[in-house]
Amino acid sequence: MASATTVRTEALVKNYGSTRALDGVDLEITAGHVLGLLGPNGAGKTTTVRILTTLLTADSGSAVVAGHDVRTEPDAVRRNIGLSGQYAAVDENLTGRENLYMVGRLYGMSRTDSTARARQLLDRFNLTDAADRTAKTYSGGMRRRLDLAGALVAAPPVVVLDEPTTGLDPRGRLDTWSVIGELVSDGTTVLLTTQYLEEADQLADTIAVIDHGRVIARGTSEELKTRVGGERLELVAEDERDLAVIARVLAEVGSGEPTVEDSLRRAQVSVDIGKKALIEALRRLDAEHVTVHDVALHRPTLDDAFLSLTGRPSAESTDEEESPA
Repeated sequence: MASATTVRTEALVKNYGSTRALDGVDLEITAGHVLGLLGPNGAGKTTTVRILTTLLTADSGSAVVAGHDVRTEPDAVRRNIGLSGQYAAVDENLTGRENLYMVGRLYGMSRTDSTARARQLLDRFNLTDAADRTAKTYSGGMRRRLDLAGALVAAPPVVVLDEPTTGLDPRGRLDTWSVIGELVSDGTTVLLTTQYLEEADQLADTIAVIDHGRVIARGTSEELKTRVGGERLELVAEDERDLAVIARVLAEVGSGEPTVEDSLRRAQVSVDIGKKALIEALRRLDAEHVTVHDVALHRPTLDDAFLSLTGRPSAESTDEEESPA
């Protein structure tokens, strides 16, 4: 039996004056899966999140979350989602425990259940020792973890994570990945926007790449990598004077134009069959008495796919998304 679709958007459009932030966005997330939404700065990721969480109204198109229309049933949508945004939305004058207790009460949970849930989440996010300190004394990473815990208080069927690990150290990021994995194991549906492509590679069942307000590619991480082409063969010259010969040989055995970095004595090219191309390149260079200092074969990464699809390196997506809203 096919899994149900928990989140769906069709032809979402949003304009800010003469700027079209979204230009017909179609998304679909199957229940119990993670959709990674990637895109450069200003591509439309945060605008999409705001529409799905009822913080913004689309100019046209439709969006359904957990069976409820975001335009006509916003209250029902809010009852079925948890949101952790780019900035930690915590009350600095309350303790960590009080913040989570307050969220539980706002969701209609009893005092007893709110207290128990707060205790459980404080432990889950390694905040027990700081539970009774005011949030204004927390570090940025601790506030991010408290904010994420707040999104999970009511155990919603849909969780929207907008840059959830920004500001976290490597340990905090790994802990958050673990929590997201547990959520999915429990059947939670997750929409994840992230500036870390490794994060999407690790967590997302499917990925949608958005640019200029349109979804320009979708698929699994492996499917997107495959679109880039084959492997990349990289050779480093022992003598920089041989770099031109190496580049010529790579052009002969590769499937594209080699890129050359003179300062590193390095040249690389895309190849269809990596091992075969490597052996042939080394055979030809040996015949010309060229010594190679180092060789490497690289499989395409999600960064390569992102660059190929958007024409921009993923580093550009590390800035906060600009939006008039």
